[in-house]
Amino acid sequence: MYLRKDHAELSIPALYEFIHQNPLGVLTTGLSSESYPFLQSTHLPWVLDQTEDTATAVGSKLRGHLARANPHTKALVEAAQKISPEGTGPVQLKDEVMILFTSPVQHYVTPKFYVKTKPSTGKVVPTWNYAAVQAYGTATIYFSTGTETGEFLSKQISDLSALAEEDVMGYDGKEGRKGPWTVDESPETYVNLLKKAILGIEIEITRLEGKWKMSQELGAEDRQGAIEGFRALEKPLGNQMADLVQERGILKHGAIEK
Repeated sequence: MYLRKDHAELSIPALYEFIHQNPLGVLTTGLSSESYPFLQSTHLPWVLDQTEDTATAVGSKLRGHLARANPHTKALVEAAQKISPEGTGPVQLKDEVMILFTSPVQHYVTPKFYVKTKPSTGKVVPTWNYAAVQAYGTATIYFSTGTETGEFLSKQISDLSALAEEDVMGYDGKEGRKGPWTVDESPETYVNLLKKAILGIEIEITRLEGKWKMSQELGAEDRQGAIEGFRALEKPLGNQMADLVQERGILKHGAIEK
């Protein structure tokens, strides 16, 4: 990830929280194969298992699952079988993989927002504001029919359902809100049948990088112009973007004096 100092987020807890709030990540792999494309990407929701060490993300893990019918899955299994032809347990792949998490709050930034620089020098160009986190690491594939795969998948789908129901949907059963749907509400035979159609994947993180590109590099007047410009769009996304530009500006420069 290209990281300017202005845009880099170095706080590991902040990066963890971003993943927690935006769990749908794009898994990208580069796997040598005669049968499948070298580069493949798949959108997957992830469960984060973080270590207690907030100084580094190394050792934390991301858990997910893929449909066995997915060509990406078939390439992963092929790579695992090259390492362990017998396929009796989970297999750790050799090549690094990457998962990209992005914020839904992203927007084009017009030069018209730069209320100081545009009229004074004209040296302005359009850009795009966004926030993203990239997780790099090694992948372990749970693809066999053994006990370890079954246990991994049971925990994975249960934890992912809890994350989605309680945190994404807000179904926590508190203060009159609905309670969460749980996996055990479905017939066990049906769940076991579906588990046969998926495999598990676990990424042990070796590197975690985050970028909040939210106009922090601008001077105070241009940054305020961006905030007001986004609010003037009179759209929910514009207000969200204005809030982020303001928040990130304060974190870097302090409050804008008026």
